[in-house]
Amino acid sequence: MSASPPLALEIAAGSLGSALAAQAAGADRVELCEGLSSGGTTPSYGTLALARERVRIPLFVLVRPRAGDFLYDAREADVMLRDIEMCVRLGCDGVVIGALQADGGIDLPLCERLVATAGPLQVTFHRAFDAARDQAQALEQVIALGCQRVLTSGGQATAMAGGDRIAALVRQAAGRVTVMPGAGIDAGNVAALATLTGACEFHASAKAARVSSMAFHNPALQGLAADWSETDPARVRALRAALDAASRR
Repeated sequence: MSASPPLALEIAAGSLGSALAAQAAGADRVELCEGLSSGGTTPSYGTLALARERVRIPLFVLVRPRAGDFLYDAREADVMLRDIEMCVRLGCDGVVIGALQADGGIDLPLCERLVATAGPLQVTFHRAFDAARDQAQALEQVIALGCQRVLTSGGQATAMAGGDRIAALVRQAAGRVTVMPGAGIDAGNVAALATLTGACEFHASAKAARVSSMAFHNPALQGLAADWSETDPARVRALRAALDAASRR
């Protein structure tokens, strides 16, 4: 019996350092963003430009102008279009987009403009998909838009909790678009999720806390966190190993 096709790992990297750590530890692709604690927003120009110079694996960029919902006004749409233009100019490999209407349907007019502006770049529809009113209908719309993949937790807080729904989406997609599970994925559950869903690409942040090296901390600024999180190479390597083992089964 022949081995299954290799399973791919995308890492959501919230900084240049995280992107480089993901690459060194065996990720297949990076989704570059900022503000992971609030769901991610578009990275700065400096972060993006340096990542494009130094990251050799495929580099996708999250295009999201703010945290919160996915209902965008005209000014926010203009920001996203400009950000995509920048990604094209810098030679990124893909963008990650998504927008909804107030009734929970996909904002097709805006998403069509975003995809058209991306031109030759690949397009992933992000977890706005999980906030959509009807995921089966939304999947057909994502396919019609020409997206290459959709990131989803099956409409649940974690991909494992939404595993049955993700499996149904994989069956519905039937190879027309890649359904990529994300949210709460780690080395301990990714193989089981692959078996449950039939998905072939997986999205994780693989982050760990980093402790500040500052010797001085102003005690009056308790609300100003000194610590942060960053992609942990050990967690990426563990995910890579778990996916490689699952591919050989």
